[in-house]
Amino acid sequence: MDAVNLAGNNTGTGVERSRRRGAPAREWFERLLARADIRVNGDRPWDMQLIGPDVPERVLGQGTVGLGESYMDGDWTADRLDQFFHKLVRAQMTLGDQAPLSGTRPPVWHLLKARWLNRQTRRRVWEVAQRHYDLGNDFYEAMLDARMTYTCGYWSAGARTLDEAQEAKLELTCRKLGLKPGMRVLDIGCGWGSFMKYAAQRHGVTCVGATVSAEQVALGRERCAGLPVEFMLQDYRDLPGKTGRFDRIVSLGMFEHVGHKNYGAFIDVAAALLEPDGLFLLHTIGRNEQGEGTDPWIDKYIFPNGELPTVARLGRACEKRFVVEDLHNFGADYDRTLMSWHANVEAAWPRFKERLGERFHRMWSYYLLSCAGAFRARDIQLWQWVLSPHGVPGGYRRPTLA
Repeated sequence: MDAVNLAGNNTGTGVERSRRRGAPAREWFERLLARADIRVNGDRPWDMQLIGPDVPERVLGQGTVGLGESYMDGDWTADRLDQFFHKLVRAQMTLGDQAPLSGTRPPVWHLLKARWLNRQTRRRVWEVAQRHYDLGNDFYEAMLDARMTYTCGYWSAGARTLDEAQEAKLELTCRKLGLKPGMRVLDIGCGWGSFMKYAAQRHGVTCVGATVSAEQVALGRERCAGLPVEFMLQDYRDLPGKTGRFDRIVSLGMFEHVGHKNYGAFIDVAAALLEPDGLFLLHTIGRNEQGEGTDPWIDKYIFPNGELPTVARLGRACEKRFVVEDLHNFGADYDRTLMSWHANVEAAWPRFKERLGERFHRMWSYYLLSCAGAFRARDIQLWQWVLSPHGVPGGYRRPTLA
């Protein structure tokens, strides 16, 4: 029984008919990518190399999910995926309705969930830890700097390596908070404790950190042994009444998991736990314009239930709660941070290949390099907000590393 009979007609082989059906989608796809100066099967590092036959149809039908999943399946590649996304995202920003993916929208269900549901409830908050942060401490030790800092490094002061960039970020954060020996500091979303360990060792403070990752708590306690540092496996909403007040509060790279329906609750927790003359430093990735949820592929495979704030939404959450003393954007530094993480993963991959598999490898590369391209295109930002309950008398002055 051949393909003609299975198809119920005799107009040609199944392969030929598939090609004819796919031709309009392929032509549409090539025209869209051309708007971003990307060629299909071109010879430049950022050009897309098609391997599987149905990538255009998958992108047309599923948008960014189809684009990402077809890459994970090995159906297309690019020599420099970061450059591919830099061009694609930059075109999205500058071409408006003529942008490459303007004709593909997130699924309606994704938009409705992001808009109407609270996807960051007390129950759901543990999901991101289980699916992302608890992949294995050895994997993150291989990817990150020596201090295991899973947030943007600060390269702008002249750092040459990832370790230097992360130490510069930690030191800048401590200086912005004006840490002094004997102060008590809360770290909301403390990760493996890189900030707390640094602040305790270099600035003589006592720290309490909260995270929803059991893996982070276990390794963090080992790494901070002997220091005045305490880890709590705790959702931020449950901290009031359990910790007392703090002279300073910091949150580095956790706010992306809060969700706009909970911004007020998060800020209220910080306000309740901070001393009246204290400072709160909030470090978060942000977006240029309001949207609902996050990219559907990122939501499905990397950070479930995440959401990037805008300046407007975060600013509104601070109203009547905090004075915004300082807002510092060094999002361009995330490009270099992500590229460093990717280089570390590639160097260490032989150790993880058997355990994690090639599809995970492609997924993780897609995550790191697509995000690097987006930061390079300036589509997403990295902000540090310094907040005070009642305003710093005489005004706040941002410190430098000079």
